[in-house]
Amino acid sequence: MGVSARVPLLSLRQISKRFGAVEALVGVDVDVHAHEVVALVGDNGAGKSTLAKIISGVLAPDSGIIEIDGEEQSIPSPSAAHALGVATVFQDLALAGNLDVTSNIFLGRELTDGMLLDDGKMEQVARQILRDLTLRIPSVRTPLSELSAGQRQAVAIARTLIGSPRIVVLDEPTAALSVAQTAEVLTYIERLRDLGLGVILISHNMNDVRAVSDRIEVLRHGRNNGSFDAATASYESILAAITGATTLSESLVRHSAALR
Repeated sequence: MGVSARVPLLSLRQISKRFGAVEALVGVDVDVHAHEVVALVGDNGAGKSTLAKIISGVLAPDSGIIEIDGEEQSIPSPSAAHALGVATVFQDLALAGNLDVTSNIFLGRELTDGMLLDDGKMEQVARQILRDLTLRIPSVRTPLSELSAGQRQAVAIARTLIGSPRIVVLDEPTAALSVAQTAEVLTYIERLRDLGLGVILISHNMNDVRAVSDRIEVLRHGRNNGSFDAATASYESILAAITGATTLSESLVRHSAALR
């Protein structure tokens, strides 16, 4: 899928972040357009999660510019990110197993009718979101504890659609899932793109990344280290950028087993 020349939904320019003496991010640039899945890949410590937390308002950058729809923005908190149309699913999902699907989708953002919870409206909206994402969930009243790990990840993704976001950040959404559950979650990521959102996918799984992303951005030691068209780039060239390998054979020996 080609990237349009129009203004990106999200544009990060020269983003830097330090933690004491550690440079977590150094002058990082990333663009994300509507109808696009951009994968952020790199070894542990490359800066992927730090960048996700900056986009999500969990961390503030030390320097750099964040633009949304071409306008410079400050994202001082997760609630500010949500107000700007940025939704994030971190690895811990932050869901409640004792509550049903509807309650989890609206967790912390419940709809009210006067002083009372508007259960009917929330259930109606939850059903519509499940239809939009074509989620395979038995019922919006099913307790989360009765769902598979893949279905719980799907509910976490569905929750991002509350508030009509434009940008969704997914941090390792297929980690610890079975092959079948992973395939299902990947279809939901494609559905987010089909709905017109810009998606940032953080993943260690190169097969997943190449299956659903349009563009792959490599971070290494907190810096940009390559931008690849997912449809045409070779596995080996992406791996070499991730590892900083000087030769293809060195790259394959060091990391092939870990990333496949």
